[in-house]
Amino acid sequence: MNNLITLPLQAVGIVLAADFIAGLIHWLEDAYIREDTPLIGKWIGRPNTIHHHMPRRMTRNSWWQSNWDQLMAMSVVLVGAAILGRLSWQLWLFAIIGGNANEVHKWSHRTRKENGWLINWLQDMRLLQTPHHHAIHHTNPKEVHYCPVTNVVNPVLDTLHFWEGLEWLLEHTAGLKRQPDTSVPSQGTAPQWIQELRRAGSR
Repeated sequence: MNNLITLPLQAVGIVLAADFIAGLIHWLEDAYIREDTPLIGKWIGRPNTIHHHMPRRMTRNSWWQSNWDQLMAMSVVLVGAAILGRLSWQLWLFAIIGGNANEVHKWSHRTRKENGWLINWLQDMRLLQTPHHHAIHHTNPKEVHYCPVTNVVNPVLDTLHFWEGLEWLLEHTAGLKRQPDTSVPSQGTAPQWIQELRRAGSR
């Protein structure tokens, strides 16, 4: 009987933890990584800049294109756990949700027709993040609602001003300042290559 209670609670907790970690990665990308960031700018900063300027463009991506970076991170976690003899169903669930968080993110940008009945049903039942919920993240200045998997974690973190506090801490301890987001009108002009992408997409 205890397992009937504790196992579902553990599963819910793991999903929320994976949502939080995915949100932490998303926040780091949005706040500090740009296309000219050394080493990772081309692979992470550029796609992120494109996404903020053209949110629907990510719906063209394949599963691998959408999730490769988080899948790699989760693979490292699983391999490390295997070496230490710590693999468990809980860790597998965390890795599966975390590794596919950007796929769920992509679904929140697709139309109901594109998603199909199953994803629509999961969104309608609030088991996956809804497009309306995620749209808040894309409302200027795009500094809230970073967690992409559920509708549960974001309101808690935003009420606590969690991301704002984390940025304040990093600025006052490490001198790390949030980078301007040129998709926000008050924060600069879109780079030339973004304008070229837009023109190419309209042809």
